[in-house]
Amino acid sequence: MIVCIAEKPSVAKDIARIIGATASRDGYMEGNGYQVTWTFGHLCELKMPEDYTPMWKAWSLTALPMIPPRFGIRLKDDEGIKKQFAVIERLMQAADGIINCGDAGQEGELIQRWVMQKAGATCPVQRLWISSMTDEAIREGFATLKDQSNYQSLYMAGLSRAVGDWLLGINCTRLYTIKYGQNRQVLSIGRVQTPTLALIVNRQKEIDNFKPEPYWVLATVYRDTTFTATKGRFTSKEEGEQAFKTIEGKPFTITQVEKKNGKETPPSLYDLTSLQVDCNKKFGFSAETTLNIIQQLYEQKLTTYPRVDTTFLPDDVYAKCPQTMNGLFQVKHAGTAPYADLVRPLGGKPLTKSKKVFDSSKVTDHHAIIPTGMIPTALTDMQRKVFDLVARRFIAVFYPDCKYAQTTVLGTVDEIEFKVTGRTILDPGWRAVYAKDVQSDDDEKKPDEEERTLPAFQQGESGPHQPTLTEKMTTPPPYYTEATLLRAMETAGKLVEDEELRRAMKENGIGRPSTRAAIIETLFKRKYIRKERKRLVATPTGIELIDLIREDLLKSCELTGIWEKKLRDIESQKYDAQQFISELKAQVTTIVHDVISDPTNRRVTVMPEEEAKKKKSKKE
Repeated sequence: MIVCIAEKPSVAKDIARIIGATASRDGYMEGNGYQVTWTFGHLCELKMPEDYTPMWKAWSLTALPMIPPRFGIRLKDDEGIKKQFAVIERLMQAADGIINCGDAGQEGELIQRWVMQKAGATCPVQRLWISSMTDEAIREGFATLKDQSNYQSLYMAGLSRAVGDWLLGINCTRLYTIKYGQNRQVLSIGRVQTPTLALIVNRQKEIDNFKPEPYWVLATVYRDTTFTATKGRFTSKEEGEQAFKTIEGKPFTITQVEKKNGKETPPSLYDLTSLQVDCNKKFGFSAETTLNIIQQLYEQKLTTYPRVDTTFLPDDVYAKCPQTMNGLFQVKHAGTAPYADLVRPLGGKPLTKSKKVFDSSKVTDHHAIIPTGMIPTALTDMQRKVFDLVARRFIAVFYPDCKYAQTTVLGTVDEIEFKVTGRTILDPGWRAVYAKDVQSDDDEKKPDEEERTLPAFQQGESGPHQPTLTEKMTTPPPYYTEATLLRAMETAGKLVEDEELRRAMKENGIGRPSTRAAIIETLFKRKYIRKERKRLVATPTGIELIDLIREDLLKSCELTGIWEKKLRDIESQKYDAQQFISELKAQVTTIVHDVISDPTNRRVTVMPEEEAKKKKSKKE
């Protein structure tokens, strides 16, 4: 009997239906030589300190650092999990072979490998590796099963991540709680959590310490068009007034009219982070909400595997795109076909195959998030919004470039130069896919790129104008929102607007696309940050915690980004997992020594509500 193990009951049932395991049993499906069972996500976890020795149960500085000679796993303490694991264990110990049908990613690999280890499985194991849950994809996956050994480096990367998080998180949380939390306030430290909090705290300090400074902008209105002085801002009112007096009452002369045509390529397909960013900007969805919704759409066979960090498709997906486009053509919401008019212009000819979309060298385990071509029914409002983003982005990449004419006009008054820029859309191209919302939702568009048609100016023309000198104030950097924080995590805190450069920096980003939402939620849960409208604001506890931490290793995005790069290199067999763990053990030992040796009397303020909870729990 071949045992297939999936990550969720719903996924197991789809797989069982395809391979003919139609008889329902307690905790599994059976038939056609297969038994299909499931986990509920993580059934196993790394052992806790007290599982290694009773001495590690109490929180004590003398016990630190806690470094087990060998890490072990344990079953989670949950009755439902124990019951399901007993079923899995019985099936696996009698199996002739196992097919790992876990989610095709680092976390999915770790979940199922741990279960197999705990169950004592000894038979050969194969791996189902698919990017969508359509019937066709499942059949193709079973026809091309791989040996589990092909994914050993993926497992080692996942295991290294888990062990690294345990070593740093458990040791440093106990260390900081005892040393600085007065043993009354848990100070949670995490390998990705703490540098993410530091990003928010440091930005908030920049805002709090910001001192607005006045500046003056010289402009003039000529033929109902506002021209701005190219010198930029004046830092003193006197200097601005002097320039104003210089041009007042003198004629304005057009010195140069430059017209050039330009093209704007379609935006890239979605990876998880860019989808979370857009959903936060457009709909106010949290990163976790977006991840949950796109996971639901994946399990409903409507979109491909979501936990991805590439915006490319492999070349072999190109042949399937017309079929996907045909599926979108047939989609109906509330009696209307939202994509039919957008897909129709693409029909009757081959779809464009751009290197900015199709590039197998840019795809490792999974490709960008796209629709599968399956027609959705009965979507919730939130699901429909996310599906609509993915569908329109997929359609847009096959549209032509947006073509525009850009006009730059220069003029002078007594040697002071002024400039205005206008843009006229000649052919909307891909922007037609976003006709209703592209202007309002394109938050990153620069002011001088807005669509604006200028009068027909002629070089040498001259006439009266109306100058203005406007006082303005410098502004602080903006608070992080979930959208901008996700981008900052992706680029290890660097402010990067260029898409290609941002893509190159993903190697050193902090966290994985699939875990960043959970990290942000942890910061909320720990009450280190709170939300004010869309703003992410650090609480006094969050600020104090970052102020307490002197070890750069714990709060530096760049250093954490280097760790993330090493974990990716373990996955691609360029770096040794054992070396990563050895380095981390040494770093944790150094941190413990330095903090214990701290002679200052620094303490974090215990939050009143935390105190109240403690008193209440003691009474209970």
